[in-house]
Amino acid sequence: MSTQRRVEGLLREAAPQALVALLRRGALLADAEDAVQEALVAAAHRWPRDGEPDNPTGWLVRVAGRRLTDQLRSDAARREREVRLAGEPGRGPITASANDDVLELMFLCCHPALTPGAAIPLTLRAVAGLSTAEIAAAFLVPEATMTKRITRAKQRIADAGGHFQMPEGPELATALRWVLHVLYLLFNEGYASSTSKDHVRAELSNEAIRLTRIVHEQLPADPDAAGLLALMLLTDARRPARFGTDGALIPLDEQDRARWDRHQIDEGTDILDRSFESGRAGTYQLQAAIAVLHDGAPSTRATDWVQILGLYTILDRIAPSPVVTLNRAIAVAMVHGPLAGLDELADLDEALGGSYRLDAVRGHLQEMAGDHEAAIAHYSAAARRTASVAERNHLTLRAARLNALTAPPDIVLVDREHDA
Repeated sequence: MSTQRRVEGLLREAAPQALVALLRRGALLADAEDAVQEALVAAAHRWPRDGEPDNPTGWLVRVAGRRLTDQLRSDAARREREVRLAGEPGRGPITASANDDVLELMFLCCHPALTPGAAIPLTLRAVAGLSTAEIAAAFLVPEATMTKRITRAKQRIADAGGHFQMPEGPELATALRWVLHVLYLLFNEGYASSTSKDHVRAELSNEAIRLTRIVHEQLPADPDAAGLLALMLLTDARRPARFGTDGALIPLDEQDRARWDRHQIDEGTDILDRSFESGRAGTYQLQAAIAVLHDGAPSTRATDWVQILGLYTILDRIAPSPVVTLNRAIAVAMVHGPLAGLDELADLDEALGGSYRLDAVRGHLQEMAGDHEAAIAHYSAAARRTASVAERNHLTLRAARLNALTAPPDIVLVDREHDA
């Protein structure tokens, strides 16, 4: 691993813990995040040159604390908090708490003063370090819209007091739903990045799995936490087969299923089975159940598409969304034919018109239907819209292959005498 990548990994792990340390000392979220961001910039320049510190989190806290101290020094009424923020020399290393600093930070960002539409992007920004562009892509909104949403969320937390405090009672249950959704989005961004040139960002999906394990361990009877962990494990199990030796993306129906991680599949299936003992089936459990059917099938053709369609129909009823409709359309096509699947996509242009996934699915179903010209057009449009190099290459190659099939054959002069 290169020095730069190792430093990036250290910063990703230490930054949330440093942010929590400042919050516990009385800093407001907006002030603490700004200070930590400045410390991260300094670390990114100095660590590769001077070497990594023995205690990365402590280093970030000291640098960020000095930045906050400078900011607060002009305000005499805040001198008591300035002392706490500055800390004392020789306090010893800062370590994660038993409840995990990152998880506690997520609960703070899911503040009761915020709506889910504000809390989730803020948490993705503060905890996972995703850029505003990445978060906007996950929510299917323009980047400028997401910037305003995150800014307003920080202001609402500041107006509400903005201090570090774990929620309790009903507020904890509400925050937990938001936290799980954040982890779900974080995993998705890592497993199939919406904006990065690297199609897979394993550090994000691995972090999502780690944090979800912590939630599940603390709340083993919660079916949503169990369902989400199962879904992540069952999906991530396919990662080893998703790319060829040349880095080319391999779609599900062409993957070497022998390369799938059977240990993860078994673990995810076991967690899912036990979660159904609660008698309640949530959205994450239903998605995990669909993943089990994919992971247990020897091939795409042998997959139980009828059952998958039934599960998507239930999911569409209890938690309708454009993405669910998009995935359900594929199942409809596998059961009732590609034209029926295309009909399911008819009303998605407004909701997903800017997403490459809609064009990619349309191209796939048009290819299944034998309309190669339409498939080429949709594959090409999808390739232009995706930021992933691997996805773009895959879509371009599919369009090129179909174009070769539809192109008129070259004229070949035949020597009739020799041919005879």
